[in-house]
Amino acid sequence: MVERRTVLQVSGAIAVGGILAACGGGSETGAAEASAVTGPAPDGQGVVIASLGDVPVGGGFVNEEVAVVVTQPNEGSIKAFTAVCPHQGCLVSEVVENEIICPCHGSRFSAVDGVVLQGPATEGLTSAIVTVQGDNVVLP
Repeated sequence: MVERRTVLQVSGAIAVGGILAACGGGSETGAAEASAVTGPAPDGQGVVIASLGDVPVGGGFVNEEVAVVVTQPNEGSIKAFTAVCPHQGCLVSEVVENEIICPCHGSRFSAVDGVVLQGPATEGLTSAIVTVQGDNVVLP
């Protein structure tokens, strides 16, 4: 059974992601569709937000539905951050060579720890807590 707290957290994240997606005008860089992987975790604890196969080493996966970007800076090291750029609230679009890229104004963030690598953003991306369950990345 999914706890009420989990439902509220995920519902809030989905609402924020939906609002931001509607305001942001979408991504033209080909970020993968989030709805294909978002769903309940196999053990019923949390929500699957990505498949490990969607998160290449040195790259990542942007789940627009829950506004989370999942990265794999090194083999087996899974990290997650809010996908909302702190500069003006756009969703980041992709992860290339361990850099998370915001398409709106060119900010770049580290896929390792979310710090700003290139502005105009002056604050880094906030870490998100995820777990790996089998072949899935799960938001608790």
